[in-house]
This record gives sequence, structure tokens and C-alpha cells, in this order.
Amino acid sequence: MKYQWILFDADETLFHFDNFAGLKHMFSQHGVTFEQPEYDEYQAVNKPLWVEYQNGKISAEQLQTNRFKLWSDRLAISAKELNKQFLDSMAEICKTLPGAIELVTHLHENKVNMGIITNGFAQLQHIRLERTGFLPYFSPVVISELVGVAKPHPKIFEHALEQMGTPNKNHVLMVGDTLESDILGGKNFGFDTCWLNHHNKTHPQEITPTYQINSLPELLAWLKSQ
Repeated sequence: MKYQWILFDADETLFHFDNFAGLKHMFSQHGVTFEQPEYDEYQAVNKPLWVEYQNGKISAEQLQTNRFKLWSDRLAISAKELNKQFLDSMAEICKTLPGAIELVTHLHENKVNMGIITNGFAQLQHIRLERTGFLPYFSPVVISELVGVAKPHPKIFEHALEQMGTPNKNHVLMVGDTLESDILGGKNFGFDTCWLNHHNKTHPQEITPTYQINSLPELLAWLKSQ
């Protein structure tokens, strides 16, 4: 097989990231009914913050607290505490994507090294890896919050490569569901990329992945045929 290393994004690549369910679960503990209008209001704040974070304009801490500012004022609970409760809630409802366990097992059995590069937050990543039994299979686990930059910044890929022992970039594949961070970042750094295109979208010309698949079972079948 061409690839000695496969690097994965975490959210919506290995793990479900149902933040609506996580928010609902968290706010129910505060007696708040959190439905679609509340979620839309949250996302109107949250989504632009993620873009700013990926573009290096704000820090991980600013993202995590600013997205809960409205609710902090309403509930008189610090935004930092609400963010912590949200990540706890996301860890509680964590599930792997269909085909993730089979894929990871196959790669491990075939001695392919696996790592994670995620723009998600440290508090959630380690708990999820432990709870899903994935922890022993992934090294390095590179978390943007701890590195200080987010994908697509080359520095996070550089950090991962160093942690991997600096293998030849031609032997590394980056798999992720987000064109603007996973695919663009991996491509610009010189890795082959595989876009997990869950929703059959088309990609803009300037971000062309090396490969494209719709599901993890499809990725497994393709890797087996290599």
C-alpha cells in the first residue's frame, strides 16, 4: 500500500459531532428548552467564530467563550463554565461514524500508522478516544488548541509531521470532511488528501482533493484494493 500513514480529522470524519443534541442535553440540565430557533441563534454566532479561528484571527479560548456569551448573560453562568458543560455533554453522547471501527481495525492489522489532526478541543478529544476504544491506535493526536494554530495553517501539519518522525510526505494521506481546513491544509502542505464528502457536494476548483469518497466503508474498500 502506498500510504504508511493516514491522518484523520476527528469531527464528522471518525466521530459524529451532533452539536444540536449536545446543546439540547446540556441546556436541559438548566431547565432550558433548546429547540431549532435557539440552535439557529447559537449557530449564527458559532459559525463565524469558527471561520475566524481557522483563519487565525481569534484564539481557541475566544471561540469557546464568545459562542456562549448570550447564554452566559441569560443564565448568569460564566461562558467558560457553559463551554465546559457543553464539551462534557458532547463526550457523553459521542458515537463513531459507521465503518470507523472496521476501518481503524483493518489499518491497525495492516500496520498502517494512524494519527489525528483536529481543530476540536482537548477536553473532548481524549475522552472520546478513550470511550470509543480508539486511544491506542492513534499517535500523534494533534489538537489545534494545544498547538496554537488551526487547520489549514501549515504549522499544525508541520507539528504533526515532526511527531510522526518526519516520514516522506508522499506516504501520508490526510482524510477529512471539511474542504477549507482538512483538504486545503493537507494539500498545501504536500500531503495527498481524501475528502469524505458525506453530502455529495461539489468542490470549488481551487480545493481539489486527491480522492473523494462518500463514507468510511467506501474508504476501507478503496484502501483494500490498493
